[in-house]
Amino acid sequence: MSEKYSAQNLMLDTIIGQINSGEIAIPEIQRPFVWKASQVRDLIDSLYRGYPAGYLIISQSPNMKLKDGTQSVGKKIMIDGQQRVTAMMTAIAGKQVLDKDFKKKRIIISFNPLADEEEDEEIFKVQDNAILKNPKWIADISVLFNPNCKRWAFVQDYVQKNPEEDRDKIEQAIDRLLDIKNRQLGLIVLDKDLTIDEVTEIFVRINSKGAELNQADFVMSKIAANTSYNGNMLRKAIDYFSHLAIDPKWYEEMTKDTEFMESEFAAKLGWLRNDQGDIFDPKYGDILRIAFMHQFHRAKMKDLVSLLGGRNFETREYEEAIAEESFRKLTEGVKIFMNKYSFNEFVSAIEFAGFNQKRLNNSQMTLTFGYTLYLMLHDDPNIPKEKIKFYVAKWYALSTLTGRYTGSPETAMEADIRRIREKGFIEVLAETEAAELSEAFWTAGLVQKLETSAATSPFLNVFLAAQICKADSALFTHMFKVSDLIRMQGEVHHIFPKKYLAKHGITDKSKYNQIANYTYLDSQVNKSISDDAPCEYFTRALESAKRGEAKYGNISSEEELLNNMAQNCIPANITEMDYSHYDEFLATRRRLMAQKIRDYYYSLGV
Repeated sequence: MSEKYSAQNLMLDTIIGQINSGEIAIPEIQRPFVWKASQVRDLIDSLYRGYPAGYLIISQSPNMKLKDGTQSVGKKIMIDGQQRVTAMMTAIAGKQVLDKDFKKKRIIISFNPLADEEEDEEIFKVQDNAILKNPKWIADISVLFNPNCKRWAFVQDYVQKNPEEDRDKIEQAIDRLLDIKNRQLGLIVLDKDLTIDEVTEIFVRINSKGAELNQADFVMSKIAANTSYNGNMLRKAIDYFSHLAIDPKWYEEMTKDTEFMESEFAAKLGWLRNDQGDIFDPKYGDILRIAFMHQFHRAKMKDLVSLLGGRNFETREYEEAIAEESFRKLTEGVKIFMNKYSFNEFVSAIEFAGFNQKRLNNSQMTLTFGYTLYLMLHDDPNIPKEKIKFYVAKWYALSTLTGRYTGSPETAMEADIRRIREKGFIEVLAETEAAELSEAFWTAGLVQKLETSAATSPFLNVFLAAQICKADSALFTHMFKVSDLIRMQGEVHHIFPKKYLAKHGITDKSKYNQIANYTYLDSQVNKSISDDAPCEYFTRALESAKRGEAKYGNISSEEELLNNMAQNCIPANITEMDYSHYDEFLATRRRLMAQKIRDYYYSLGV
């Protein structure tokens, strides 16, 4: 069996040279640097003391057939050790890095050659104003590593500023610092014929922290390292969109990137500067996945890695023409993703389905496929444009209810894309409803799934979406809608109060926190109810309503109160229920919730 990698030791100076020459691509030098300045200082200190700095892992792309029939040697891309090497590049080579706000900056490390290690004095510090005023500190170590720096002249200047100090000690410390560039670092170069799955497995096994190597990161590395097909500008567009979606005010900072502002992408994402929505704030992996699924009709990100590398899935060879076409299609997919009208229409479909609060959308994969579906339906001449929103809303609700994209999402999404392309969406929707939303699902399966205490349960979210979609009022009031209280972070009330249940021996958290025991209440109503038994406070509320008075909230009509209770799936016989009826109450309310969800789903209207 052939070796899957080769291992060697290279001097730090050699590695930095290969990065500067482009022989090794390090995409993170062009992406936000996540290390703290103190971590950069600690790394330089470790190298100075001769401590090991760990292995760097290089993924070597396969050789690719060029258009003229010749072969190009596959590019080397660093996939582990990027943060360490980026830290060295900024501290030692004086390169700028991007911070989390995409601002270029240097992390400058200062050196004190007079520090006494035995006294545990600091040898390295992050540069600050105090250091700049202290002649004992070399303010920026990168000056010493600059090839144009004359060591003798530098030492002479330092000695003149510190005439009372020992010149030999100073020279020894500076030589020891310069010797960092001769430190040996372990380099693991993975075989160019390894699959993405094999590369990931090797990474996890070698990495001492067991860190996850995200395949979206592989894709971004491929994109950022590409110099032939405008890869770096595409990478910026993806990164900038995901940043602006969360922080629209950052637009002014983005405009300082004049190269990007002159690109075709700038105008396509400029609308985000006025975006206030947060229902769908895509990360770079989401943008890549949606563009990939829409344009390539595939869902497995490892396939995108291969295609960007020029893989021909039939011949198993790598061809420049395939890489070029893959970059073209991905670029087109990203531009389509960024379209203001499409993006906002998709979000509108999610809101129409009742999921109009960010906390109700706890599956990013479901959102991701939802937007892909919107784009697919928009391309389908057989789907009336005015119905796209309703179809997307219905599929999103169905997917959330069935956990469609939470197990093996890529497999499920790829299968759905293939079925939709082969049969058409309408037929696929009908088949899926028949198979997964049977009578047994509504009357038994969903009722059972609602038996949970998970506050983030997708089934609770669908129930709340149903209430929002129906514009239901919160319990005991027609002043606040359920959607209002969710948006205002209103209080979730236990219909059977926790303290009341505990007083009667029901102390199991998973029991009293059943989602069937939850309802949204105005905070003042919640305080008024306190820890009373439901049979008591509901009886008081109904008796007051019969007299035309409002005991809690502002409903003063028996008919309105009974309707309000029905909206919130409160059993009609709640006035007869105490702690001994708690299990009966839960079972009854779960059935009512399931029926409400069912009515809601089939009202989504197509």
